[in-house]
Amino acid sequence: MRYRFALACLPLTLWQPLAAETLVATRTILVNEILTEGDLQIGAIEAPGAVQHISAAVGLSAKRTIFQGRPVLSRDLGQPALVERNQTVLLVYRSGALSIETEGRALDRGAAGERVRAMNLSSRTTITGTVDSLGAIQVGN
Repeated sequence: MRYRFALACLPLTLWQPLAAETLVATRTILVNEILTEGDLQIGAIEAPGAVQHISAAVGLSAKRTIFQGRPVLSRDLGQPALVERNQTVLLVYRSGALSIETEGRALDRGAAGERVRAMNLSSRTTITGTVDSLGAIQVGN
């Protein structure tokens, strides 16, 4: 009789939802700070859109302030900026065999692959380009 009760309760225990493990901040992480392993820990908080693995968040930058003990959401993280606002940058234009390089000043902050505005220091013209992996801004085609 005791075994029937245990077997009858078994399906109920299998249907209970498991607590999702998500990352939570161990300290308050400010905007534009790059996350390290020490900033994160696994917590038993269920939050839609939360990051679940430390390796997926380490090295990314916070787009918003993440408060201590709160879950780390995917939408709150992004690639770290290679170009800061007002930084002197290299502007590169390439078209076929032609390559023109000049100095400019970044008017926006941006990570690799993002479009930013910059001012050509020679002509004072504002242009838009894409930040490359070295921190230069590719303009034109």
